[in-house]
Amino acid sequence: MNKLFKTPLLIIGFIFIIMGLRWIFVDEPWMLDRVANEERLNMTFQKLFSNEINDTLPGYLKQIYRFFGLWVSMIGLFIISFLKEKFIKDSDIRKSLLICTGITVYSALIFAYIWIPSSPFIYLGLGSVILHAISIIGNKKIS
Repeated sequence: MNKLFKTPLLIIGFIFIIMGLRWIFVDEPWMLDRVANEERLNMTFQKLFSNEINDTLPGYLKQIYRFFGLWVSMIGLFIISFLKEKFIKDSDIRKSLLICTGITVYSALIFAYIWIPSSPFIYLGLGSVILHAISIIGNKKIS
C-alpha cells in the first residue's frame, strides 16, 4: 500500500523538478508555452519585443521564469524528500503532504484553465490530478 501512496507523489515530484529545471535553463522560457502565452497577451512575442520601450523585457521575463523554475523545482524536491519511509509511517505527515500537494496541483490546473486554456500544460495538470487521486486512495488503504 505504501507504493500506491508513494509512487504517484514521486512522479509528481519529479515532474515538478523537470519542469522547473526547464524554466531555469531554457534560453527563452516563455516560448515553452508560446501559443497559450501569445493568446493570453493577445499579440505575438515578436510584436511585444519590437517596441523600444520593451527592449529589456526579455531579460526581465528570463529572470522571473528562472525564479519560478527554482520554486517549482524546490516544491518537487520537498515532495520527494517527504516520501521517506519514516515520514510515510506518520499519518499526519501523509495527510499534510497530500493537502499541500493537492492544493498546488488542483489550483495550478484551475488557474491554467482560467488564464491559459490552450496550454499543453493542462494535460500535465490533469495527469498530476489523477496521480494525486491515486495517492489519496493509497493513503486510505494504509490507514
